[in-house]
Amino acid sequence: MSFLGHLVRLVVATIVLMVVGWIVPAFSIGGFWSAFFLALVIAVIGWIIEGIFGKRITPFGRGIVGFLVSAAIIWFAQFIVSGVHVSILGAILAALVIGIIDLFIPVSTPFDSTKRERSAT
Repeated sequence: MSFLGHLVRLVVATIVLMVVGWIVPAFSIGGFWSAFFLALVIAVIGWIIEGIFGKRITPFGRGIVGFLVSAAIIWFAQFIVSGVHVSILGAILAALVIGIIDLFIPVSTPFDSTKRERSAT
């Protein structure tokens, strides 16, 4: 995936996080830049976890483990990004809403695109 493709995915994730902040109680984002950096932190942490443990345990993996890992990443990311406040229940609800939105706007993970590029060469 090109740099522009990653940038578009990051902006879409930012918009999704802003919508989630509007819908989900106990999940507040200070503004666009807080949502942008939150999306970046979530992507980086998810990529690291996927690289270490594989796809089944990541937020992008399906199932309860991926869902819980996604909620934990969202909750943990609030300590890295300023302007974001999330309770544990808010992180669980945000992971649920993001999962539902992901059903309608599916996106491949950065780890998948790297694996596909390696196998194509």
